[in-house]
Amino acid sequence: MSRIGRKPIVIPQGVEVKLDGNHVTVKGPKGTLDSTVHPMMSIEMKDGQIEVTRPNDGKEARSLHGLSRTLVANMVTGVSEGFKKELEIQGIGYRAQKQGNDLVMNLGFSHQVVMTEKYGVTVEVPEPTKIIVNGIDKQKVGQFAAEIREKRPPEPYKGKGIRYVGEYVIRKEGKAGKA
Repeated sequence: MSRIGRKPIVIPQGVEVKLDGNHVTVKGPKGTLDSTVHPMMSIEMKDGQIEVTRPNDGKEARSLHGLSRTLVANMVTGVSEGFKKELEIQGIGYRAQKQGNDLVMNLGFSHQVVMTEKYGVTVEVPEPTKIIVNGIDKQKVGQFAAEIREKRPPEPYKGKGIRYVGEYVIRKEGKAGKA
């Protein structure tokens, strides 16, 4: 049995879940998310909890069991608490600022890098070297944070670039000097 798939999803106060076959709609204080779970999985509400069950122990059913449960749990967490990814910028002259709905970054190029917020994702810049991506959809938040990081990933020699907070960058030794 899938350990993750077996766990029931507890519905927090203020969150409303509507099941229509395999279509799940979750409404909470931060917004509304809806998704369709794989038709092989069955979803039931039992005394304030959501349970995802599988029909048999076939390979495909086992693979989808934990995934389906996690997707629904992420929707419940997203509308109640939201998701957040933090990025930090390292490097002399590298900085970011917010202009309206745009994130404007100076990353050592001859031009500024401008990224516009996507629907369902908000960006905060509390200080010039820190970027916080917020939203209720975990996939959109992670994808947008990855797209920001992609503009200047950390390089292995000096560690300059955009990285997630707490990310460890493996450093390389430079050229050996002549003796």
